[in-house]
Amino acid sequence: MTNGRFTVFLVDDDAGVLKALDRALQLRGYEVRSFTSPQAFLASHDASAPGCAVLDVAMPDLDGLALQHALTAEGSQRPVIFLTGEGDIPTSVRAMRAGAVDFLTKPVSYVDLLAAIARAEKEDLENRAASASLNSINARLAMLTPREREVMTHVVAGRLNKQIAGDIGTVEKTVKLHRGRMMRKLGVRSVADLVRLAERAGITAGES
Repeated sequence: MTNGRFTVFLVDDDAGVLKALDRALQLRGYEVRSFTSPQAFLASHDASAPGCAVLDVAMPDLDGLALQHALTAEGSQRPVIFLTGEGDIPTSVRAMRAGAVDFLTKPVSYVDLLAAIARAEKEDLENRAASASLNSINARLAMLTPREREVMTHVVAGRLNKQIAGDIGTVEKTVKLHRGRMMRKLGVRSVADLVRLAERAGITAGES
């Protein structure tokens, strides 16, 4: 369970580095959880907890990039900041392409680390807001009957009520009825709003 507070998850097999970072970040008011192994971090990871992960790149068994991939594979949008003892440009490029917030070289500058964490906090907040919005949209879509959903996809495609009636084998009056109920359930007042909602939900015109 999470207390809802932004947390910095530190993962580094160097206990000395871990202790120093933990202390420095707590002094700056951050909630910190430290792990000396990627496996320990994954075993207790709660994707619902707001926060970012600060990962050492070079760790035995499961390195930082592999850990980032494991988080992505489990559906987590956890922002990641990498720390490395070497200036490895190819690795940093791979990390950034995989969505890392930053790639910092040890001994890390606390100014740079705090700036990266601030960006990660902003990214995490945006990700969670987008996820909450999508969950709300999906909950409203789930209230539609199969017929209302079918009418919705035709409306999104730009079809008129008369055309929709011909397409689905009913009368225009019935289409108007389904269309009105569908719009009310989804909380939209215009076709433009409906199209934007459908796009956010990944629904394409004509999809049933």
